[in-house]
Amino acid sequence: MKKIIVAAVLFLATSATMNAQFVQIGVKAGVNFANQTGGSDFNGISVDKEGITNFHGGLVAELKLLEKFSIQPELLYTTQGATYKNAIDEFKNEMGYIAIPVMAKIYMTKSLSLELGPQASFLVSNKKEFDVADPKTFDFSLNAGLGLKVVGGLFVQARYGIGLTEISKEADFKNSVFQLSAGYMF
Repeated sequence: MKKIIVAAVLFLATSATMNAQFVQIGVKAGVNFANQTGGSDFNGISVDKEGITNFHGGLVAELKLLEKFSIQPELLYTTQGATYKNAIDEFKNEMGYIAIPVMAKIYMTKSLSLELGPQASFLVSNKKEFDVADPKTFDFSLNAGLGLKVVGGLFVQARYGIGLTEISKEADFKNSVFQLSAGYMF
């Protein structure tokens, strides 16, 4: 919890100390199409994985460094996980994270940008219908996507994030999520 508070304070302090012409602050929200990649069994029991649909939302800032290059730190709440099925049962694993992506934005046109960057996520909730493996509290992933400034401060984004860390010591699964977002920069 201390890490989350420190990250939030640093995010807000960095944003507040920058000159207003170089910094825009906004909000965003959207839908997650999440799944988990990797192994196909829990303790030798074969399972099929299916994705879940959920949400994300939070704060976003854009720090313009060059005419066609910006850094975009975000502070989001995001839900990820999967549904698992075997021959007998179906169960769902839904994990809520405080995510801190830091995206490099390369503007290909005045309104279209390519976004690439790492994301650190901290587990804050775990709604699981089974107790096979306790999840790790930290998840690291890489994100890539596109952003489009629509009109005024309104923007939309499409992004894919692939987890690089296993979600549990006992299962070879990693988070994977496709996000569609809309937001507004003030």
